[in-house]
Amino acid sequence: MTRLLVIAMLGLGASGLAQQTASVPKFQYDPSFPQPLPENWAIGAIGGMAVDSRDHVWVLHRPGPLRTNERFFGAGENPPKAECCIPAPPVLEFDQEGRLVSSWGGPGTGYEWPQIEHGIFVDHRDNVWIGGSGEKDAHVLKFTRQGTVIAQFGRQGRGRGSTDRENLGGPANLTVDPATNELYVADGYRNHRVVVLDAETLTVKRLWGAYGNVPDDTNLGPYNPDAPPAQQFRLPHNVAVSRDGFVYVSDRPNNRIQVFRREGTFVKEGFIARRTFLAGAASGLAFSPDQRFLYVIDGANHHVWILRRDTLEVADRFGQQGIFGGSLNVPHALAVDSRGNIYVGENFDGRRFQRFVYKGMGAPNGRLLPSTRP
Repeated sequence: MTRLLVIAMLGLGASGLAQQTASVPKFQYDPSFPQPLPENWAIGAIGGMAVDSRDHVWVLHRPGPLRTNERFFGAGENPPKAECCIPAPPVLEFDQEGRLVSSWGGPGTGYEWPQIEHGIFVDHRDNVWIGGSGEKDAHVLKFTRQGTVIAQFGRQGRGRGSTDRENLGGPANLTVDPATNELYVADGYRNHRVVVLDAETLTVKRLWGAYGNVPDDTNLGPYNPDAPPAQQFRLPHNVAVSRDGFVYVSDRPNNRIQVFRREGTFVKEGFIARRTFLAGAASGLAFSPDQRFLYVIDGANHHVWILRRDTLEVADRFGQQGIFGGSLNVPHALAVDSRGNIYVGENFDGRRFQRFVYKGMGAPNGRLLPSTRP
């Protein structure tokens, strides 16, 4: 059977052929990252990952939900009943060799540590930003890279919905735009908005919902892939700002990425595996170093999707469900370093973070991929 006949049977025109054959980034699992941690440390579900200007990798994990035998028995008892285990500090910093550089975090004086750690970002001035998705979490925290608190925006238990300009509502993730020194927050576990703050004064400058609408907390009901797209976010789970000034938001249960201008004007959207229910297919996103590609983690289908940033079309994917090195078990956090390597942190029972090394450009993996178009 000729190649042209195969193309015709698949219903691919010239653009479809180009989409199937164009080169895409390729990755290989790196079993050397991270290097061994202190042997009595227990790591919880990964709530966030980031890469700083030094290409150091930051991991935010959740000590709270650790299993009973990891948290309340053994080394943490007084007197100790075993050598293992002690919950690791929630903030971990690694160098490119995978060595632990620093660790800190947890409750302290002068700030409210989140009930559930969710989202970390290290900005262009080396400030470390942390969010939280707990029932009372309505705030973000700003630290030095050494873990000294600088500021807090919002107060636990005081959130008043998606039009509140003094508190948040379960912020899922956050980023700082170095061009404007503005903090963008995907404020999504109880609120349904993107909110932008001045990163110095922590005053709210603007906010918006899906399509740039005024955010609305009305219950949208069950997700229906056959219905018209929801006019509000269900859960904006991550946000990133490109160098050319576009804001990308992953609306996880709606299985979509929406793109805005900095001021909140809607530009376009793309869908990923839109018949996914569960928690949704658009968990988090990050850019390739050249920003030609957008990487999206999918915690329901256990993939990393590779999208062309200009069109939001799916170009490839990697990862499949599993507990072995290189497989993915509910990917939940994502970061990319300057070399193009991808870091993925896992939620729930996965509780690990892995590096996938960029190996250059190559052909897609050959699977027929779902369209991202509505």
